[in-house]
Amino acid sequence: MNRAPQPRRAVRRMRPYRPPLEGRRRGLRLDFNENTVGPPAGVLEALAGLDADDVAMYPEYAPARARLARLFGVSPREAVLTAGTDDAIHLAVDTFANPGDEVLVVEPTYAMYRFYAERAGARVRAVRYTRNLRFPLSRVLAALKRRPRILFLATPNNPTGTMIAPGELRAVLHAAGSTVVFVDEAYGEFSGTSTLGWIRRHPNLIVTRTFSKARGLAGLRLGSLFANTRLAAALGHAHSPYSVSTAALAAAVAAAGNQGATDRYVAEVIRARAFLEAGLDRLGIRRFPSGGNFVLVDVGSHATALVAGLARRGILVRDRRSDFGHAGYVRITVGTAPQTRRLVSALEALWRRV
Repeated sequence: MNRAPQPRRAVRRMRPYRPPLEGRRRGLRLDFNENTVGPPAGVLEALAGLDADDVAMYPEYAPARARLARLFGVSPREAVLTAGTDDAIHLAVDTFANPGDEVLVVEPTYAMYRFYAERAGARVRAVRYTRNLRFPLSRVLAALKRRPRILFLATPNNPTGTMIAPGELRAVLHAAGSTVVFVDEAYGEFSGTSTLGWIRRHPNLIVTRTFSKARGLAGLRLGSLFANTRLAAALGHAHSPYSVSTAALAAAVAAAGNQGATDRYVAEVIRARAFLEAGLDRLGIRRFPSGGNFVLVDVGSHATALVAGLARRGILVRDRRSDFGHAGYVRITVGTAPQTRRLVSALEALWRRV
């Protein structure tokens, strides 16, 4: 009798990732750090303008790559278009990490770094943020002496919201040697800082940006990976030739053509973030500084009741206990000013009861 085939050992050993993605359309989506109003004007029109040939043909990347390279101030030869940042992470692991190689992460952080490294059979070495969620520079520098193949960093970091200071990142790059330093700037628009201009000075630096957050294209999956031309060529050599769809390319080009709308949305979110932080402080809820479009709070034993109470009011937030090993930590996406006022009012009503 034939037996069902078994997955690779690395796949069997992977930690499960089960994001709660069903039934979210009905609520105020403050749980996945998405744009809460949708993409800039012109994106839906661009999608509606696709014709039969556009859909029937494989996508052509050169025009979109050139347009997006101009948006980010790089050469097209320094850019690789990916199906969101997840595809960029996957590509970096596929290109540089052999089974058994060490990959370094600083946790808690975005789960997909570990996910793709473990799937490839790499050995994940984790350094933890401090109790106050400060970047553990000395421990990262010590771990780099082991010469891992890749170091994954996010700034602002998800779920903590914390930033890596430029001086800290320079120290990391100086110590990295041949280690690939992958800097994920998915929330870079909300922090106002970027290391993208460093790629020509550091031959081992990869910087990624996404259209999923500030530009509201999470459902279409479009990201950009940037590196010096030699490194970008190696990544492009390993990349699937048609991973980004024609629809995603058309939407990204349209979004790039309406940068003013993105800038206005980002500015409103930054103001709303300050309003939310002031509300949390007024309620005595512990929060952590954030450079992203979200704020991490620690409400201790009240986390489950708070998340459930907000859900009953149609407001979705994310319980992040799995990142810290105990209850208390909740991540709250920041939306528009009216959405944030609704959130703060709900928090005020609930906090008096828990």
